[in-house]
Amino acid sequence: MTLSPLGDTAVVLALGHEMDEATIMRVRALTAALEHNLPAGVTDIVPAFTSVTVFYDLAQVGSYEQLCAELRTWAGRAASRPPFEMGRLVEIPVCYGDEFGPDLGEVAAHANLSAAEIVALHSGAEYRVHAIGFVPGFPYLGGLPAKLHTPRRATPRTQVPAGAVGIGGAQTGVYPLATPGGWNLIGRTPLALFRAQETPPTLLRMGDRVKFQPITAKEFVAWK
Repeated sequence: MTLSPLGDTAVVLALGHEMDEATIMRVRALTAALEHNLPAGVTDIVPAFTSVTVFYDLAQVGSYEQLCAELRTWAGRAASRPPFEMGRLVEIPVCYGDEFGPDLGEVAAHANLSAAEIVALHSGAEYRVHAIGFVPGFPYLGGLPAKLHTPRRATPRTQVPAGAVGIGGAQTGVYPLATPGGWNLIGRTPLALFRAQETPPTLLRMGDRVKFQPITAKEFVAWK
């Protein structure tokens, strides 16, 4: 583990170099340990693909060096805990293709597969939430079958609808809000991934597992 300052209010704890299961488990374990008993002066904890960023109030932590020493202790405690299965399994309904997934045909052509085969592969895999970012609640999901790896669009859309399910490179994800975006859209979910009035406001957390469940257009409308 390496610690690096991020300005004068945060420190980045790098726990690995690859987005593999072992690194994700280390990130999740440290995040859980810190959240369970928040160190004095720490104001926020942000897990990512291979790191955890800890934001702090310098007036309350004493010194940067003192905080780093405490974080190393926390990391050691987290590493000494027995392995555990991370996160919940969350099923997300998706209506694939047509107006819900305008890029499904392009993804199928790139993979030299039929649209039905793309849907079967995408919904048949189990994914892991590697990080939440870009916008509140956007999950970067690892575990996309290699046949579905598709380059991002050359020209991003100025607006992608909330609930759109996309593929970008070796990852898949769900747009929780209407935003610009450059991933290939293959479907849409009626499920809200970001709910500002709830606690927590995001449906998914880093470490959760995700399965996509195909639904029809009628089921999508009825869900609303």
